[in-house]
Amino acid sequence: MLDALVKFVREQYRTNEFIPLHAPIFGGNEKSYVLETIDSTFVSSVGAFVDRFERDMEAYTGSPRAVATVNGTAALHVALMLAGVKAGDLVLTQPLTFVATCNAIAYCGAEPVFIDVDKHTLGLSPAAMECWLQEFAYLDSDGACRVKESDKIIRACLPMHTFGHPVELDPLIEVCTRWGLVIVEDAAESLGSLYKGRHTGTFGAVGTLSFNGNKTITTGGGGMILAGEALGARAKHLTTTAKKAHPYEYVHDEVGYNYRLPNLNAALGCAQLEQLDSFITAKRVLAARYQSFLEGGPFQFVVEPQGCRSNYWLNAIICEDLGQRDELLAFSNQAGVMTRPIWKLMSHLPAYSSSLRGELTNALWLEQRVVNLPSSVVPELQV
Repeated sequence: MLDALVKFVREQYRTNEFIPLHAPIFGGNEKSYVLETIDSTFVSSVGAFVDRFERDMEAYTGSPRAVATVNGTAALHVALMLAGVKAGDLVLTQPLTFVATCNAIAYCGAEPVFIDVDKHTLGLSPAAMECWLQEFAYLDSDGACRVKESDKIIRACLPMHTFGHPVELDPLIEVCTRWGLVIVEDAAESLGSLYKGRHTGTFGAVGTLSFNGNKTITTGGGGMILAGEALGARAKHLTTTAKKAHPYEYVHDEVGYNYRLPNLNAALGCAQLEQLDSFITAKRVLAARYQSFLEGGPFQFVVEPQGCRSNYWLNAIICEDLGQRDELLAFSNQAGVMTRPIWKLMSHLPAYSSSLRGELTNALWLEQRVVNLPSSVVPELQV
């Protein structure tokens, strides 16, 4: 089966050379737009393409405001601040995620609380969160959610849409509403993914996107905050060093952050966004081919949740056990076809090993079994 899988991947990409996990595709106006920024001399954080990228992203996602940032982690840091997360607070999140999710919580001086995931979404489980809250939390007389043992405030809930597959948002919203928790969506991996027809990152008070070099579209490095008008304006102020508008004076009215996306990167993003629909079409065709090829075999292909449209950022399979996972990883990488395991659980990392957590049964099971397969856009599949 391993030989057949490597052969199948090579047939999709039509090469005997090394096949990366996810490489960017530059087939549109990228060079033209970047050269335009160079000719304009506005290559840093001020320029027409920054504004354009934000407006284009608003139109694409349906978010009232989009604020470009230097990377997705910076976007997530500010998003948590906008949600009111403060030093000493707790934030409910999933242990099965990229480390930036937890790092952004730590930047605020807050701490993560790890809640189990659902196997069918690979993301935060509303049922597991409800169970943990019922057992360990209470609402005080002011309506604040607190941990029974320490009285620490649980301020927010931070789900991450793993590999582009939306979490169960409706029940998650219902749980958070009853417990007074603000939702911040880590949609770093799910640009173009829809939950019941609506773009991920637009359900919570704030959402974030990432445009790292390995994402569905890239600006080289970059991120975006999605929010309503008021929070969006606040995000813009905080990410531009909290500088008040003035013809020549430097007036900063609070601690701000130099999280602005350079115009050069935004130019690349505008060109990439023009091709996003064709990228997603190609990725969904590739995902369907993987699913068909793997049907009836030892590996279970991870499909989009019911009622959702996933961008299939990274195609994922579930192995039978840890031994089979390790055999697949070793064989494919030795053969020049890049595969990788899912992340180690955040609760296993030294920085977060002492964090509060619930029963992580599904997360531990998935940690030992999930493998990502090559998922770059196949140009021939673009429409």
